[in-house]
Amino acid sequence: MYDKELVLDILTQTIEAVLIVQERCASAHCQNDFMDTKEGQEKLDSICMKLIAIGESLKNIDKITDKKLLNSYPSVEWKKIKGIRDFISHHYFDLDAEVIFGICKNHIAHVLSILQIIKRDLGKQH
Repeated sequence: MYDKELVLDILTQTIEAVLIVQERCASAHCQNDFMDTKEGQEKLDSICMKLIAIGESLKNIDKITDKKLLNSYPSVEWKKIKGIRDFISHHYFDLDAEVIFGICKNHIAHVLSILQIIKRDLGKQH
């Protein structure tokens, strides 16, 4: 068995990071909104840092739970989220703003809702 309190703490931090990503992406209407201004580029950088943190947190949850917890919620492609963390970390200069914009607009809300469900479900097990 794993330390549920630790996982709950990590989930809380991860949810907070996802909410920040949503907030920072809210004003973007296309990927050019990240590239056309200095402020947009700074937002892109800050979003990428949060995506790295999210991916790392999910890797930690997998490690702590022996990859059982996240796999119990298959509607999210956890491997891809952890993979984007690796890509941003190791290939930042090859990063395409369109990919990050797509994550923000098409996937992050679903990830948030599933993370909140996981947290709720774990909280019930206490």
